[in-house]
Amino acid sequence: MADDDGGFQEFVDVRYGELLRIAYLLTGSAHDAEDLVQSALLKVMRRWRKIDDPVAYLRRTMANQHISLWHRVRSRELVGAQPPEPAGDDTAERVVRRDAVAAALRGLPPRTRVVVVLRYLDDLPEAEVAAQLGWPVGTVKSHASRGLARLRTALGDNQPAKENLR
Repeated sequence: MADDDGGFQEFVDVRYGELLRIAYLLTGSAHDAEDLVQSALLKVMRRWRKIDDPVAYLRRTMANQHISLWHRVRSRELVGAQPPEPAGDDTAERVVRRDAVAAALRGLPPRTRVVVVLRYLDDLPEAEVAAQLGWPVGTVKSHASRGLARLRTALGDNQPAKENLR
Protein backbone atom coordinates (compact mmCIF):
# COMPACT_ATOMS: atom_id res chain seq x y z
CA MET A 1 0.00 0.00 0.00
CA ALA A 2 1.30 3.44 -0.82
CA ASP A 3 2.47 5.87 1.83
CA ASP A 4 -0.14 8.38 0.70
CA ASP A 5 -3.14 6.22 1.57
CA GLY A 6 -5.06 9.23 2.86
CA GLY A 7 -5.54 7.81 6.35
CA PHE A 8 -6.87 4.39 5.32
CA GLN A 9 -4.43 2.47 7.54
CA GLU A 10 -5.23 4.70 10.49
CA PHE A 11 -8.96 4.21 9.87
CA VAL A 12 -8.50 0.43 9.81
CA ASP A 13 -6.41 0.51 13.00
CA VAL A 14 -9.08 2.51 14.83
CA ARG A 15 -12.24 0.84 13.48
CA TYR A 16 -11.23 -2.80 12.87
CA GLY A 17 -12.58 -4.10 16.20
CA GLU A 18 -15.94 -2.39 15.68
CA LEU A 19 -16.20 -3.73 12.13
CA LEU A 20 -15.24 -7.23 13.26
CA ARG A 21 -17.96 -7.15 15.96
CA ILE A 22 -20.60 -6.16 13.42
CA ALA A 23 -19.38 -8.83 10.99
CA TYR A 24 -19.39 -11.48 13.72
CA LEU A 25 -22.97 -10.65 14.62
CA LEU A 26 -23.91 -10.86 10.94
CA THR A 27 -22.15 -14.14 10.22
CA GLY A 28 -22.15 -15.96 13.56
CA SER A 29 -18.59 -17.15 12.94
CA ALA A 30 -15.29 -15.53 13.85
CA HIS A 31 -13.62 -16.85 10.67
CA ASP A 32 -16.44 -15.71 8.39
CA ALA A 33 -16.47 -12.34 10.15
CA GLU A 34 -12.78 -11.83 9.44
CA ASP A 35 -13.31 -12.77 5.80
CA LEU A 36 -16.27 -10.41 5.53
CA VAL A 37 -14.36 -7.48 7.03
CA GLN A 38 -11.32 -8.13 4.85
CA SER A 39 -13.30 -8.28 1.62
CA ALA A 40 -15.22 -5.12 2.56
CA LEU A 41 -11.99 -3.32 3.41
CA LEU A 42 -10.58 -4.27 0.01
CA LYS A 43 -13.55 -2.62 -1.66
CA VAL A 44 -13.17 0.49 0.48
CA MET A 45 -9.42 0.66 -0.11
CA ARG A 46 -9.95 0.87 -3.86
CA ARG A 47 -12.32 3.85 -3.46
CA TRP A 48 -10.97 5.33 -0.25
CA ARG A 49 -10.49 8.91 -1.46
CA LYS A 50 -14.00 9.03 -2.99
CA ILE A 51 -15.94 7.82 0.06
CA ASP A 52 -17.50 10.47 2.29
CA ASP A 53 -18.59 8.18 5.15
CA PRO A 54 -16.40 5.05 5.22
CA VAL A 55 -18.11 3.48 8.27
CA ALA A 56 -21.52 3.68 6.61
CA TYR A 57 -20.05 2.42 3.34
CA LEU A 58 -18.45 -0.54 5.14
CA ARG A 59 -21.64 -1.42 7.03
CA ARG A 60 -23.62 -1.44 3.81
CA THR A 61 -20.92 -3.39 1.97
CA MET A 62 -20.73 -6.03 4.71
CA ALA A 63 -24.52 -6.32 4.93
CA ASN A 64 -24.88 -6.68 1.16
CA GLN A 65 -22.03 -9.19 0.91
CA HIS A 66 -23.46 -11.27 3.73
CA ILE A 67 -26.95 -11.30 2.22
CA SER A 68 -25.56 -12.05 -1.24
CA LEU A 69 -23.44 -14.93 0.01
CA TRP A 70 -26.37 -16.38 1.92
CA HIS A 71 -28.54 -16.24 -1.20
CA ARG A 72 -25.85 -17.99 -3.25
CA VAL A 73 -25.07 -20.71 -0.75
CA ARG A 74 -28.52 -21.18 0.85
CA SER A 75 -26.98 -22.99 3.76
CA ARG A 76 -25.26 -21.76 6.86
CA GLU A 77 -22.37 -23.35 8.62
CA LEU A 78 -22.58 -22.94 12.37
CA VAL A 79 -19.14 -22.96 13.90
CA GLY A 80 -19.06 -23.93 17.54
CA ALA A 81 -16.07 -21.87 18.62
CA GLN A 82 -17.00 -18.53 20.14
CA PRO A 83 -14.64 -15.56 20.12
CA PRO A 84 -12.92 -15.12 23.46
CA GLU A 85 -14.80 -13.08 26.02
CA PRO A 86 -13.10 -9.82 26.91
CA ALA A 87 -11.43 -9.71 30.31
CA GLY A 88 -13.61 -8.07 32.88
CA ASP A 89 -16.12 -8.72 35.58
CA ASP A 90 -18.70 -10.62 33.51
CA THR A 91 -20.65 -13.04 35.62
CA ALA A 92 -21.15 -16.57 34.39
CA GLU A 93 -24.88 -15.95 34.02
CA ARG A 94 -24.29 -12.93 31.81
CA VAL A 95 -21.91 -14.90 29.60
CA VAL A 96 -24.43 -17.73 29.25
CA ARG A 97 -27.17 -15.23 28.42
CA ARG A 98 -24.99 -13.48 25.82
CA ASP A 99 -24.22 -16.84 24.19
CA ALA A 100 -27.93 -17.68 24.09
CA VAL A 101 -28.76 -14.34 22.48
CA ALA A 102 -25.93 -14.76 19.95
CA ALA A 103 -27.24 -18.22 19.06
CA ALA A 104 -30.77 -16.85 18.67
CA LEU A 105 -29.40 -14.06 16.49
CA ARG A 106 -27.72 -16.64 14.24
CA GLY A 107 -31.16 -18.22 13.79
CA LEU A 108 -32.60 -15.09 12.17
CA PRO A 109 -32.86 -14.80 8.38
CA PRO A 110 -29.92 -12.80 6.96
CA ARG A 111 -31.89 -9.66 6.07
CA THR A 112 -33.54 -9.56 9.49
CA ARG A 113 -30.21 -10.19 11.21
CA VAL A 114 -28.63 -7.30 9.27
CA VAL A 115 -31.38 -4.93 10.41
CA VAL A 116 -31.24 -6.07 14.04
CA VAL A 117 -27.45 -5.77 14.15
CA LEU A 118 -27.34 -2.32 12.56
CA ARG A 119 -30.42 -0.96 14.33
CA TYR A 120 -29.95 -2.24 17.87
CA LEU A 121 -26.38 -3.40 18.28
CA ASP A 122 -24.79 -0.59 16.30
CA ASP A 123 -27.39 1.90 17.66
CA LEU A 124 -28.29 3.38 14.29
CA PRO A 125 -31.65 5.12 13.79
CA GLU A 126 -34.14 3.40 11.47
CA ALA A 127 -33.73 6.09 8.82
CA GLU A 128 -29.95 5.60 8.72
CA VAL A 129 -30.26 1.80 8.52
CA ALA A 130 -32.75 2.23 5.68
CA ALA A 131 -30.45 4.66 3.89
CA GLN A 132 -27.42 2.41 4.29
CA LEU A 133 -29.26 -0.63 2.98
CA GLY A 134 -31.19 1.25 0.32
CA TRP A 135 -34.49 0.02 1.75
CA PRO A 136 -37.67 1.89 2.71
CA VAL A 137 -37.92 2.79 6.42
CA GLY A 138 -41.06 0.63 6.69
CA THR A 139 -39.10 -2.43 5.56
CA VAL A 140 -36.47 -1.76 8.21
CA LYS A 141 -39.18 -1.34 10.86
CA SER A 142 -40.90 -4.60 9.92
CA HIS A 143 -37.64 -6.58 9.85
CA ALA A 144 -36.64 -5.08 13.21
CA SER A 145 -40.01 -5.87 14.76
CA ARG A 146 -40.05 -9.44 13.47
CA GLY A 147 -36.43 -9.94 14.47
CA LEU A 148 -36.95 -8.81 18.04
CA ALA A 149 -40.11 -10.91 18.31
CA ARG A 150 -38.21 -13.99 17.10
CA LEU A 151 -35.37 -13.29 19.52
CA ARG A 152 -37.83 -12.96 22.41
CA THR A 153 -39.49 -16.24 21.45
CA ALA A 154 -36.15 -18.02 21.08
CA LEU A 155 -35.02 -16.73 24.46
CA GLY A 156 -38.32 -17.51 26.16
CA ASP A 157 -38.82 -14.08 27.68
CA ASN A 158 -40.57 -10.78 27.11
CA GLN A 159 -37.52 -8.58 27.66
CA PRO A 160 -35.99 -6.83 24.68
CA ALA A 161 -33.11 -8.95 23.45
CA LYS A 162 -30.87 -6.01 22.54
CA GLU A 163 -29.89 -5.33 26.15
CA ASN A 164 -28.60 -8.87 26.50
CA LEU A 165 -25.98 -8.60 23.76
CA ARG A 166 -23.97 -5.81 25.32
